[in-house]
Amino acid sequence: MKLKTKKAAAKRFKLTGTGKIRMRHSFHSHILTKKNAKRKRRLTQPATLSPADVKRVKRMLVLS
Repeated sequence: MKLKTKKAAAKRFKLTGTGKIRMRHSFHSHILTKKNAKRKRRLTQPATLSPADVKRVKRMLVLS
């Protein structure tokens, strides 16, 4: 059977050169009026995936 990349995961995660997985923060799409400027600014920065989830996400990104 052919190995295929999970496209939903490919759109959300990106593999770095060192093998870490980058992702976007959640909570930055709507209801932004009650969040302060500092919090919204931090949410725009990409985050690194937690080590507990790395194995699962790498399996989904098999060909990327």
